[in-house]
Amino acid sequence: MVSMKEIAKNCNVSVATVSKALADKKDISEATREKIRKAAEDMGYMLNASARALKTNRTNNIGVLFVDSMSAGLAHEYFSEILESFRWAAEEYGYDITFINNRFAGMTSTYLNHCKYRNFDGVVIIVADFSSPQILELVDSDIPAVSIDFNYDHCSSVVSDNTKGLRQLVKYAAEKGHRKIAFIHGEPTDVTKKRLDGFYNTCRELNISVNEDYVIEGRYHDIDESYRLAKQLLSLREKPTCIIFPDDYSLIGTISRFREDGDDSLDRISVIGYDGIKMARFMGITTYRQDAQALGQLACKRLVDAIENPEGLCEHSVVAGELIEGRTVHEVK
Repeated sequence: MVSMKEIAKNCNVSVATVSKALADKKDISEATREKIRKAAEDMGYMLNASARALKTNRTNNIGVLFVDSMSAGLAHEYFSEILESFRWAAEEYGYDITFINNRFAGMTSTYLNHCKYRNFDGVVIIVADFSSPQILELVDSDIPAVSIDFNYDHCSSVVSDNTKGLRQLVKYAAEKGHRKIAFIHGEPTDVTKKRLDGFYNTCRELNISVNEDYVIEGRYHDIDESYRLAKQLLSLREKPTCIIFPDDYSLIGTISRFREDGDDSLDRISVIGYDGIKMARFMGITTYRQDAQALGQLACKRLVDAIENPEGLCEHSVVAGELIEGRTVHEVK
């Protein structure tokens, strides 16, 4: 195994200088630091994680909190793309990622205790019950954190522009002549609130009267619930001409269920999804694509900034998406 002494001899510097370079200390020149790090890499030097933690007071490990109540988990393209983007960015910054849970060593604990046990440098909260006491305890701790699609006062956040997303979808439907627009939204969350704001405010701006029977609560990524609610909307005496679904997955499943029933009533109106997953685009569904890749990358940058500059300010960033025009919104004659 290659030692620091061998690297020092190769670079004609002291062992202390090698140690500083590998620990990324700033009291040696950039040129010297890069020369030593390049030599270490070429010689196959691997710094033991425990030794690195002692030298830098960091483990270079980030905790990922991903608690999905709907159990769609990493099978859902939107979340998996965020996580993959975050992981890729973390590796570029020199960090590993580890999932957080509240069980270890066969015992139930808290997320905060697990983070302390693993000695994480920071935490990203991607999917969770953001109001949970355990989550709040973690956010209020001294461990740097960043949240995705939810804003806390005490840590940075990166959110998709959900208000703009609904605004663009409603405007697009209105441009096609729709005035009877229904919205099946998800369960009460910060994301849902912003989407409802976008829906109501845009309808108001466009002088579209909102029939309260058209705005109903469903659940994200729940095909059974979206199917039931679509049936409910289409049984109204005054049916909507366009339905916005909580997400692409629910819409695709609902379309499939209607066709299995031999019911073409959903095909005779306009339907819109949300997220912009590949399957929706393949099927020609009109949707709003959330920029999951940008969300993951920016969240990682914000967290690394918080880890490496603990005295810095919290930053709350909004990431815009884009409308994807498909074949599922028709002109109203």
